[in-house]
Amino acid sequence: MSTYQLAGPRPGAIRVLTLNLWGRDGAWFDRRSVLKEGLRALQPDLLALQETVKSDGYDQVLDLLGSEWHIVHQRARHANGMGISLASRWPLRELQELDLQVTARIGDFPCGTLIAEIQAPAPVGPLLFVNHFPNWQLDFEHERELQAVAAARVLEERARQWKLHVIVAGDMDAEPTAASIRFWSGYQSLNGLSVCYRDAWASSHPNEPGHTFTPDNPLMAMANWDWPFRRIDYIFIRCGEHGGPTLKIASCQLIFDQPINGTWASDHFGLIADLTPPP
Repeated sequence: MSTYQLAGPRPGAIRVLTLNLWGRDGAWFDRRSVLKEGLRALQPDLLALQETVKSDGYDQVLDLLGSEWHIVHQRARHANGMGISLASRWPLRELQELDLQVTARIGDFPCGTLIAEIQAPAPVGPLLFVNHFPNWQLDFEHERELQAVAAARVLEERARQWKLHVIVAGDMDAEPTAASIRFWSGYQSLNGLSVCYRDAWASSHPNEPGHTFTPDNPLMAMANWDWPFRRIDYIFIRCGEHGGPTLKIASCQLIFDQPINGTWASDHFGLIADLTPPP
């Protein structure tokens, strides 16, 4: 689905978006225009953004969204300013940043998890919104497993204590069959912990691949990634005691999966989901 074919937000729903911005790489001036127009047209309420640039002189998320948004940035960023960010139409509180430097070989990659309590209006109400950004290297699934467990432990404690909805989104750099993603999905335990989150794309499109990092996107080819078609970007909703997600997945779509006036927005495709309280 093209960015500008998406219907408006559903009444009573919250709209969640995740996208890897690819920093200011490539033809940034052209990409910036596509991103600004597309994000405005999509009308998200919550955004989990990866590979954002924040430095003393520039705030990429503020540049794209404008000053009316509530924005929080990861502090432990790469030396070039790259990291992750959250943005919300509503106030953010109880912010928490998790250090995901779980092994010595991670190096200077700014892996991390940002957690914020969002004061969403009724009928949804307060929720935890999470941007999870583990390591990207193909042979780092061990680290991604440890990183998933570290984030999930904190989220379980907070969700159970305060009875909050939990939405986890991000570029998780692993395919659905990987152990770290199976862990989030409730298909396997890791390190003595098990959780269950519903995958918004898989729930809405059970027979569609939903690739978000793909050679169909020429920006991926420009970065010289000799990788196959992959689905590595996700929106997860925590499940309740009876198995279903505490927020109903009304829809989930790929975004920025086509060029706009010849320009691709990023080397990743993004996701957007409408979530509503269950009956």
